[in-house]
Amino acid sequence: MKTYFGLITWLVTICLCAQQNVNYDESKVPAYVLPDLLQANNGEKITSTTQWEKQRRPELLELFASQMYGRTPEGKIDVAYETVTENPNAMNGKATSKQVRFIFSNGNKKIEALLLMYIPNKTKGKVPVFVGYNFKGNHSTTLDTTVLYSPVFHLVKEPDHPDWERGNQTSRWSYDNIINRGYAVATMCYHDIYPDKPELRDHSIVSLFEGYDPENIAPDEWQAIGAWAWGSSRIVDFLETQERIDCDKIAIMGHSRQGKAALWAGAQDERFRIVISNDSGCGGAALFRRKFGETAAIINKNFPHWFCENFRQYNDKEETLPVDQHQLIALIAPRKVYVASAQEDLWADPRGEFLSAYHAGPVYRLYGLTAIESDGMPDLHKPVMGDVGYHIRTGKHDVTEYDWECYLDFADRHFKN
Repeated sequence: MKTYFGLITWLVTICLCAQQNVNYDESKVPAYVLPDLLQANNGEKITSTTQWEKQRRPELLELFASQMYGRTPEGKIDVAYETVTENPNAMNGKATSKQVRFIFSNGNKKIEALLLMYIPNKTKGKVPVFVGYNFKGNHSTTLDTTVLYSPVFHLVKEPDHPDWERGNQTSRWSYDNIINRGYAVATMCYHDIYPDKPELRDHSIVSLFEGYDPENIAPDEWQAIGAWAWGSSRIVDFLETQERIDCDKIAIMGHSRQGKAALWAGAQDERFRIVISNDSGCGGAALFRRKFGETAAIINKNFPHWFCENFRQYNDKEETLPVDQHQLIALIAPRKVYVASAQEDLWADPRGEFLSAYHAGPVYRLYGLTAIESDGMPDLHKPVMGDVGYHIRTGKHDVTEYDWECYLDFADRHFKN
């Protein structure tokens, strides 16, 4: 059954690529000039971290908010936490598990989300933590039958589709390795924050904020990616209440569309000390100006609810964007960032992802930190592990055990040494 659905997915992808005229030929990448990282809007050159933080960084945040991801509302939404289960003998005694219900409320309407946590038992004191969304519900990340289904499971589940079965995505969540290495992990189904269908916007947390109009969307109004980024920060709010969590050592890991959201969350929220993008592609780590694989026009057509409406003006005109994704990665400095690609994942443009990490280097060097030194991509399975990290592995668009080994090694380097 899984093989059958994999074949169908592959055939659909091929058909979509043919219909959308996707470029997978490096020789057809247009000549381009990237927007300058260290030149302010008034033409002034940025030569110090003070200038970067006071002048250039706010300019770039404003451009990304107004032109791509939408503005994150400043209003506050009340959040209540309810511990649903706590098991000190999870994972054969290696971990303590918690399931915590988040209840978001504006006084008139409530949205619920469910967090799943595992905390290592053998490590004493406070522990670092990985935060990340899952795609098919917390139950899909484990075979543990006590792990509950997502509050919006009935809205988003595809009927009779095997991807929604319990434990179906355990390969993406290396819980044993994470716990054995002394890290906690906190995950939530991304649908709980914004169900990933444009017609379900009214079931998302954006509907709780003042000014929400179910019939109209302002040109710079946030949508799903902005909401998912916001939700990641609300997970951190909760982690700050947990005595076992070292809140100076929080890493966020996002795959694919959640890699896009993780980078945007990391750019806005400095509590994320390590930001990890796994196969995030267009709108994530990949450079738009390369027009390789998925493009602005394709992503806006297929996922009209992800980015703000202003972003649509750059369809087939990426060269007119006032920003590109190396600047998004630079916004994370001086905190650590890691970008990962997969050899077969041409849709996400592995070279474009690598080049974004490379071209973010000037800001890291401004802080006296290390950056990727060459624009030549590293060999397969030869990770770069400085203050900016990168690897490309064999295989397809996925999260693998190898990816997690690299992320844990990177976290060890910066959190434990």
